[in-house]
Amino acid sequence: MTHPPYIQGALIGFVGTTDAERSKNFYVDRLGFTLVEDSTFALVLDANGSMIRVQKLGDFAPPAYTVLGWKVVDIKQTVAALAAQGVLLERFEGIPHDDLGIWRTPNGDQIGWLKDPEGQIISITEFR
Repeated sequence: MTHPPYIQGALIGFVGTTDAERSKNFYVDRLGFTLVEDSTFALVLDANGSMIRVQKLGDFAPPAYTVLGWKVVDIKQTVAALAAQGVLLERFEGIPHDDLGIWRTPNGDQIGWLKDPEGQIISITEFR
């Protein structure tokens, strides 16, 4: 039996920062998202119609897992656009990457990872 979701509305993503200017440079200038607000507590970004709140923190340790991810139409084009902005994909031990840093899953999806200035892992995925 299926039912409608109990929480209605758009998803909001949250990440942390100890250096708001550095994070603003990354998310706005390098990734191209729109700065909506710079408050005492957070940078509020419009990321292609989704909200990301970059919380201003005094102390922070990035998690070891992916915190944000985007479904992309053409991962190679996305990687090239990111590289033109100085953002390179990460490579993780034990995962076979191609020359661009993209991993192809057993079912054919292609995934790349990058890190924001705080070391938070962000993914881009082209589903087959």
